[in-house]
Amino acid sequence: MIPSTSEPAVLGPLLQAFFTEHLISHRLASRQTVDGYRDTFRLLLEFLRRTKGKSPSALWVSDLDAPAILEFLDHLEKERHNSVRSRNVRLAAIRAFFRLVALRDPASVNLARRVLAIPVKRTDRRLVHYLTRPEMDAVLAVPDRTQRTGQRDYALLLTMYNSGARVTEIASLQRRHIQISSTSFLEIHGKGRKERKVPIWPKTARTLKTWLETCAPSAESPAFPSARGGPLSRDGVNYILKAAVRTAATACPSLAGKRVSPHVIRHTTAMHLLQSGVDIAVIALWPGHESIETTHGYLEADLKLKEKALQKLAPAGQAAPRFQADDPLLAFLKKL
Repeated sequence: MIPSTSEPAVLGPLLQAFFTEHLISHRLASRQTVDGYRDTFRLLLEFLRRTKGKSPSALWVSDLDAPAILEFLDHLEKERHNSVRSRNVRLAAIRAFFRLVALRDPASVNLARRVLAIPVKRTDRRLVHYLTRPEMDAVLAVPDRTQRTGQRDYALLLTMYNSGARVTEIASLQRRHIQISSTSFLEIHGKGRKERKVPIWPKTARTLKTWLETCAPSAESPAFPSARGGPLSRDGVNYILKAAVRTAATACPSLAGKRVSPHVIRHTTAMHLLQSGVDIAVIALWPGHESIETTHGYLEADLKLKEKALQKLAPAGQAAPRFQADDPLLAFLKKL
């Protein structure tokens, strides 16, 4: 425990307690959450070293007052060119820390209240970006499956498209998480410590079975290892995807103007399920959405669904078709 005192608190012990006690021991935060919060404070401490001329170990909690935090958030947007969404994610990490500061250091309660009062910026709600089926087919056709690396890349990209999994879920996938039998599926450990099972196509099952027989000797082996044998990183998965998209753009020019990330492949899976007539509640379960409200974004982005709805509406200037009873009983009711 951090001792309570009326004197200003040194930042270091509080920050260490935030990570080792609060996040890891008490909250049992995921590795991704800890890494995200860590990166936020590394950026913040580097910013304060440059602007205040103090080393991180010499900082007081009072050095992280509301004006300093606001300057840091502006720095993220203007100098690092982060999006508003990224700015809000960094602010969420800082707020989480100051909620602990308010409990552990009574002398900093007012400072913590001012930081916690910093508002989240509102962002434009953009349409979901996704690939069409010809575009996705072009990306899957790129890996050279006569080579070991090409076999891995094809299995990786196909599994991403089939499962709609997050990039961290794909990167952490092990052989024991892939069940291949009469009913093949993936066991995915997702966001918020939620586990889900996602069925895979027979084509994906055959591809994974062939690949795993050559590269994954044990149940704990990563499904998609790097050149060094360890699991691929998020950057590694992103690099493989972007390289495939660049090559595929020569055969499918529409890809040249698109920014394709692993999350876009996730959107692509959900959108193709929607276009195939899958119920939106099932689609929400497939990629592991926190709420079905998240899945409604695909309805907004699908132009074909809107076109079908428009076809049911009479164009302006034309008389709307009137109801004509085609049954004697209905005709009788109409005359009443």
